[in-house]
Amino acid sequence: MRRAEESGSRRPGAGPLLLGVRHHGPGSARAVRAVLEAARPRAVLIEGPPEADALIPLAADRDMRPPVALLAHAVDEPGRSAFWPLAGFSPEWVAVRWALEHDVPARFIDLPATHTLAWGLARGREETGTPADGGADAEGSAVEGIAEPPAEACPPETAVRVDPLAALAEAAGYDDPERWWEDVVEHRGAGEGDAFAPFLVLEEAMGALREAYGSGEDHRDLVREAHMRLQMRAAQREFGDGVAVVCGAWHVPALRRKVTVAADRALLKGLPKVKADMTWVPWTHRRLSRASGYGAGIDSPGWYAHLFDVPDRPVERWLTKVAGLLREEDRIVSSAHVIEAVRLAGTLAAMRGRPLAGLSETTDAVRAVMCDGSDVPLALVHDRLVVGDVLGAVPEAAPAVPLQRDLARLQRRLRLKPEALERELELDLRKETDAGRSRLLHRLRLLGVGWGEPMASRGSTGTFRETWRLCWEPELSVRVAEAGVWGTTVLAAATARAEADAVAARALAEVTALAEHCLLAELPDALPVVMRVLADRAALDADVGHLAQALPALVRSLRYGDVRGTDTGALAGVAAGLAERIFVGLPPACVALDADAAEEMRRHVDAVHGAIALLGDTPQAGHGDLRARWHTVLRTLSGRDTVPGVLRGRAVRLLLDDGEVEQEQAARLMGLALSPGTPPADAAAWIEGFVGGGGGMLLVHDERLLGLVDAWLTGVPAQAFTDVLPLLRRTFSVYEPGVRRTLGELVGRGPGQGGGGAGGSTGGVPGFAEELDQERADAVLPVLRLLLGLDGPGPGAEKPGNELAGVAG
Repeated sequence: MRRAEESGSRRPGAGPLLLGVRHHGPGSARAVRAVLEAARPRAVLIEGPPEADALIPLAADRDMRPPVALLAHAVDEPGRSAFWPLAGFSPEWVAVRWALEHDVPARFIDLPATHTLAWGLARGREETGTPADGGADAEGSAVEGIAEPPAEACPPETAVRVDPLAALAEAAGYDDPERWWEDVVEHRGAGEGDAFAPFLVLEEAMGALREAYGSGEDHRDLVREAHMRLQMRAAQREFGDGVAVVCGAWHVPALRRKVTVAADRALLKGLPKVKADMTWVPWTHRRLSRASGYGAGIDSPGWYAHLFDVPDRPVERWLTKVAGLLREEDRIVSSAHVIEAVRLAGTLAAMRGRPLAGLSETTDAVRAVMCDGSDVPLALVHDRLVVGDVLGAVPEAAPAVPLQRDLARLQRRLRLKPEALERELELDLRKETDAGRSRLLHRLRLLGVGWGEPMASRGSTGTFRETWRLCWEPELSVRVAEAGVWGTTVLAAATARAEADAVAARALAEVTALAEHCLLAELPDALPVVMRVLADRAALDADVGHLAQALPALVRSLRYGDVRGTDTGALAGVAAGLAERIFVGLPPACVALDADAAEEMRRHVDAVHGAIALLGDTPQAGHGDLRARWHTVLRTLSGRDTVPGVLRGRAVRLLLDDGEVEQEQAARLMGLALSPGTPPADAAAWIEGFVGGGGGMLLVHDERLLGLVDAWLTGVPAQAFTDVLPLLRRTFSVYEPGVRRTLGELVGRGPGQGGGGAGGSTGGVPGFAEELDQERADAVLPVLRLLLGLDGPGPGAEKPGNELAGVAG
């Protein structure tokens, strides 16, 4: 301290050196570092939870890379958590690093997390928006702990919330607090010249604001400030006046105010508390940009990081970085574009009276010069650079629950690194590493840790391939800590969670889905429990709809045995039993249904049909006649007048697809359903069931069926036409545009003028006839040889029986 006074630097009077900052402000961070270098305090006190004091030395570890966050969670309720995010440009992080580099004690002095977490439990849902001190303290939620709120809502705050930066910006004639802060701090070399001047001015401004607005903060801020004053007094007794305090600028007047020890202790008396654990966790720039929840309310963390890391010629280097990104996306951006963008940004800053081009000027310059006025590539710049996907890292020595350590071990072994950037992962389950990755991701999903989301595989429908969308979010660390109550390893925790979920499940479909998850996650110890619950629920559930919902997931599970090497014998027995009960109960359940219930039952019939097809091909099932019995059920449905038309039509269509009904018989059944004696609404429902879901090509290829539909439609009475039209529009609207166009052309030519279906007249749709056109088929063979890379057409290429005959057929 003496050196600063001797050098002539203007600094506050006697007492602790209070450095009021804007959390996550690069200008504040540079100013804090300049003051600490000038004043050389004997101790550094920082706004943050005191339980984290033991974690401060880890900030010097070479594996520690911001952005990171202090995570506190209740031991007995890990889901109850609070975060204190820190970026590389956060003044608190700079203060911690300076203290470690200069071997100076650093301590956190905010309200302990044990009270913060308990307060959230006692008060209900905590406010997660902009706090009373706004950007000058927590930038939305910054280094304040934001407790994970419970589901219930909390009454609105009665105190008026004050945004100090907005108030100061308005007084200065600015309508944008961010732009005002950039002009007065970020773009004027904060920390240069008189290092203490920015803090003296900011303290004076905050004092005026608190004097004007009074105690705009709620009771929590009064308690926090009381605790910080007590901690400051303790540090002064130990280190004298050689103490520097880094805190939100809004708190500085309160910490400077003379308050008795007894008054401060009275505010802290009787605070609720819970047992809490604390550690470091990785954070992301994207999370810093969110103004509520776990975020910190910074609109542009990537830009702020750039300003902090590149104080020399920041605009030129930023626009060069933007040009590099756009070039990677195959946009034509040259050095001339960068030069012109720099000039335009500087011109805009001069026109707007700004000391340096800020983010708004550089954005306008990029839009005009590099993006040709389009906001589409500009959105990419904002997402990748202005916000960014930077993910921090913490050393292995950081405290962690046993489950977290086991997960980290598995991630290293499987070479599956957590990344903030969303990406797709293709897995081949025939490979050992990929199979292990699949098991891990499925087990984490069972535990509620949504690191990966399964997607439809591209180019393959086989069971040996999986596609995942991966994205590691910081709050997943909380989910891992919360899942630690189920076990100390991922396998043990997933097993225990699956068993508990099976017992607690209410619907039969939930249990079958859980059985499928157990097979995917390879949980052999949990599967017997799930199967026992499944057998009990299936025996007691008489609702055919529930049984139909449960069967598909159960049958899909049987397919995973081949690739994953799991024993699905017990599963096959339960699946066959469910199928038997569906066969018996489905026909009575389809009688006397209204339109909505009939449509829902149609979806069940489709699902069961697909499941029976898989189950009949599964060796474990041991029931080769399942398909035949299912076809008998479909014939029963198709012939009962009491069954809704949509179900009768669907049954005929499924039988036709399986080859159990000839086209002539299907045409006869359609003719009966569309006879004049059938009410138009019932006939339209029959058509929807028959041709819905891919039936368009059926009508294109078989004009007899199309003719029946056309003849029925033209004969519908005018008074009934408006009733059946919405149903028909819904049926035909799902067809591809090309199919609808072809149907329109066929209908336009009139009955008997198309051809192309069996029994239809000749000369219809090109390429469709009763017999194979050998000459046209042979003409394809040279092209096929070229596409397959074979050596020339060859002498026998056009003769039947060569190696391409099967392809041509």
